[in-house]
Amino acid sequence: MPSRDATTHWTGGLQKGKGEVTLDSSNLGTYEVSFPTRAGDPDGRTSPEELIAAAHSSCLAMNLSGVLESQKLEAEYIDVSAEVTLGPADGGGFEISGIAITLRAKLDGVTADQFAELAKTAERTCPVSKALSGTTITLDAALA
Repeated sequence: MPSRDATTHWTGGLQKGKGEVTLDSSNLGTYEVSFPTRAGDPDGRTSPEELIAAAHSSCLAMNLSGVLESQKLEAEYIDVSAEVTLGPADGGGFEISGIAITLRAKLDGVTADQFAELAKTAERTCPVSKALSGTTITLDAALA
């Protein structure tokens, strides 16, 4: 499997500094980042937490489609949102204090309980969920 990469160029200190993160592998673009917009109003800038949310939601959607396919099922659609929260860490600094996943899918042929189990399996085996296992991840999964 290939690796993917991104690069960040930063100038200045934490509060007044700024940076640009470039998505190198896909060449999709360069995006401005700063700590004030990370900790407050995004003002048109992204943040590490938003990028993690994008990675987590897209990975989980793909992984759920694979879990369903292994059961000979296919959803009409899968919608996943991830809300990544930045908070103060014990001992100073900051940490990702939680990730709230909301998953909805339109899928015929399964009960709500069966779907909940399939969604739990997908979350547990999702590569990004595994990488983020040091934080609390909650899953709200339901049929649409």
